[in-house]
Amino acid sequence: MSQAIAGVAENVSLTESPSAGWIGRSLPLMAVPREQWDALATQPLEANGFLDAGFVLNAALHARKGEGAVALTAFAGQRLTGLLPVVPATRAYGLPLPALVANQPYNSLSTPLLDPRAPVDAALALIDAAAGAGAALLVLPMLALEGPAYEALQAAIAARGLNAVTHNSYERAALATELDDETYLRSGMGSKKLKELRRQSHRLADEGTVAFTVARGPEAVGAALDRFLALEASGWKGQRRTGLGQHEGDATFARSMAADMAARGLFEVTELTLDGRLLASGLVMRQADRALFFKIAFDEAMARFSVGVQLTTEMTRRFIADTSLKLVDSTASAGHPMIDHVWRERLRVGDLYLSTRPGDALGPLVGRLIRLRHEARNGIKRLYHLARNRLEK
Repeated sequence: MSQAIAGVAENVSLTESPSAGWIGRSLPLMAVPREQWDALATQPLEANGFLDAGFVLNAALHARKGEGAVALTAFAGQRLTGLLPVVPATRAYGLPLPALVANQPYNSLSTPLLDPRAPVDAALALIDAAAGAGAALLVLPMLALEGPAYEALQAAIAARGLNAVTHNSYERAALATELDDETYLRSGMGSKKLKELRRQSHRLADEGTVAFTVARGPEAVGAALDRFLALEASGWKGQRRTGLGQHEGDATFARSMAADMAARGLFEVTELTLDGRLLASGLVMRQADRALFFKIAFDEAMARFSVGVQLTTEMTRRFIADTSLKLVDSTASAGHPMIDHVWRERLRVGDLYLSTRPGDALGPLVGRLIRLRHEARNGIKRLYHLARNRLEK
């Protein structure tokens, strides 16, 4: 087992998949042809902005916990047809196990990029790439458990007769509607809540000039992102040192990633201001026909005006008006107290534990060990919070 562990994600591997000409490789991120990566992300089977090259490469280069990632890739001849960034279980969980995990900083969706022309072959090649790198198990945390990419993975699992189990599934808010913005917001939030929000908006307008703006392009996005980081740091995330800009490496990642994606029209910053003072800010990443509501920050001193909700409803109106978008993922946790009351659609996600070889008992065993580790950590966290709450009473 130790040899397999040592080989996971460290050696470039090459394994033929069942379809002639389809190859699965594990490659250093920088060895993936950037033009082909961008081409695959432009028209994937299912979009995932977290797997844009600008996000993945800058996270690996700069983010605090971004080291050690490689790319599982699928090739049809010389053409890139599938991609999934992964790290060894040692990096992801601190466990010396023969497993690869689709885990990178600030990523809350692990749906792989697959070529729509032959997605099952691409999925099979990605699994082969993991096996060739020495992994008995491939873990995809927060995988979308619905949609064409999930269906392609399930078809690949069935075709190979692989063991696969799903844990920690939940639903989070998403936006996907054919209704007009007013009807959608009223039916979701309710007339009473929408009326109260308008009253707060009018009260805010009494304080000065209110403006909603969207920053696009590297220069405008760079300036807006700096304002976002400062606003986030001024609130509770700053107090807990969990903000995106609280660590030098994470801040460098955010700025580099935003500049890279903004140069291709894939990153924007929406702002709500009062006489030029930033009240709320939202970060949005785009890929193909989907968008990710990546982050939000708001001025907690102005919470009486529900500035975060004001920004979100304005963003909702703009998303609905954008006919190029089919779905916007909130990337929020389950039961989020704000976005769940604005967006009514739900995206089901969960953790997929996938053995890379049929009939191999090692993959399921490794999966059970990882899940036991999660359960133990969650139990310790519950005990810690219980003890702290009792001490604070």
